[in-house]
Amino acid sequence: MNALKVESRRYFAALGTHIGLLRKERGMTQSELARALGVSQQAVFAYESGERRISVLLLSKLAAVLHTSVESLIGMAPLKRVPNRRLSPRAARHAQRLQALSKTQQRFVVRIIDVLETSNTTKH
Repeated sequence: MNALKVESRRYFAALGTHIGLLRKERGMTQSELARALGVSQQAVFAYESGERRISVLLLSKLAAVLHTSVESLIGMAPLKRVPNRRLSPRAARHAQRLQALSKTQQRFVVRIIDVLETSNTTKH
């Protein structure tokens, strides 16, 4: 195996680890990230384990979903850290109520939140 191939594998393994850490910091599951990116959960697993290369087209979408820059994502800029905040008692109650819903209802509620969040960020 040539040196470039070895270096490429190392890079994508490190990038995948970085993506997994960012995803977990944001409190997302692989399935949620997959849904946001329009890929399968298996694809996210392969990206995070370094088994699959991430296309340039997917990088910008991934950065947006993870609320970071492409530069930070690929390791060319300092990482923007999102503080790990605990849920307030009210938010914890809402989370419990959400968990009590069926999976279909949960997806519906999450989609509503996504739409509100997207419309809120486009206004600023």
